[in-house]
Amino acid sequence: MLDSDDARGAEAVVSGCEYHGRRAVVKVRPPKTYRHPELDLHIRTTRTRNEARLLREARDAGVRTPCIYDVDMASCSITMEHVPGGSVKDLLDSDPGSAERVCGMIGETVARLHSASVCHGDLTTSNMILTDDGICLIDFSMGCSKASLEDIGVDIRLLERAFTSAHTELSSGFDALMESYYSGIDDPDAVRRKVEDIRNRGRYT
Repeated sequence: MLDSDDARGAEAVVSGCEYHGRRAVVKVRPPKTYRHPELDLHIRTTRTRNEARLLREARDAGVRTPCIYDVDMASCSITMEHVPGGSVKDLLDSDPGSAERVCGMIGETVARLHSASVCHGDLTTSNMILTDDGICLIDFSMGCSKASLEDIGVDIRLLERAFTSAHTELSSGFDALMESYYSGIDDPDAVRRKVEDIRNRGRYT
């Protein structure tokens, strides 16, 4: 996925591998010993199946995601394409002058995703890779399909918070992102109202 060392998250380990002669990555959800074994297996298989489905649905909607090579439910693993490129977070940190161009591409990508009623669930610039073809979204662990307006609003609010936290000096970039996003969806006013509603809930809780 990224040209870096293997990565370990809260629920999964992502490692480089080879698949039929191709460079690839494998994402494995290992057992959690603090959970009952049957419950643990159910959680891991459900999340693995859900992520694989969302990757396909997003790709079918025209969103760049890693191609899936294999899904192994016994090991709760997904083997997928290694996507060459660097994280958008690293790019914006090292080259802030590219922010408006890159953020416009992010907005287009997220609009395409939401227009297909798919939510990512963890829209941060660390989960975006800039490739020769545009923005590639990775790690759909927290996502959902058949997304409601509430789901979409939460996705955008999380993106807003993640962006302003990681890129505090790039407010113009985020403005470009949202302008691009709203111009790419069918009912931008409804999403604006929902995001503002979610933002206000956070202020008073």
